[in-house]
Amino acid sequence: MDESAGITLTPIGVMHCELRTPEEAPRYYTVSNIPGTLEIFPPFLPAMEGIEVGQTIIVLFWLHQARRDQMKVYPRGDRSRGLRGVFSTRSPIRPNPIALSEYKVLRVDGNRIEVTGVDVIDGTPIVDIKSLGDRTKPAGE
Repeated sequence: MDESAGITLTPIGVMHCELRTPEEAPRYYTVSNIPGTLEIFPPFLPAMEGIEVGQTIIVLFWLHQARRDQMKVYPRGDRSRGLRGVFSTRSPIRPNPIALSEYKVLRVDGNRIEVTGVDVIDGTPIVDIKSLGDRTKPAGE
């Protein structure tokens, strides 16, 4: 791959929630009870077919306000743990600020998917959604 070639991502939607700044966001989705709504943009509505209440989905976000200039961080801001490379942490500070969150679908209404456990801020672009699927079955079933 030509390292000078860029990669283009097209947002498929946006998160709506009560969190307004990165400082307000929980450090990890499993410690959050914050509700949110995934708004899917019209061209991508056909891709929502099959998303159902109770299903677990994985949402990939582009952390549009995250810093991208550091390659090492103190895990969870704890200086006693020493500096570590961002690839070994869940820090939002990274070369490509892609975040992954796992949500249970509470409601599907038109182009909106209601979830809980939000850990990103209002207005965060959605890059992709994947079904967690049934972990007891082989892939593709």
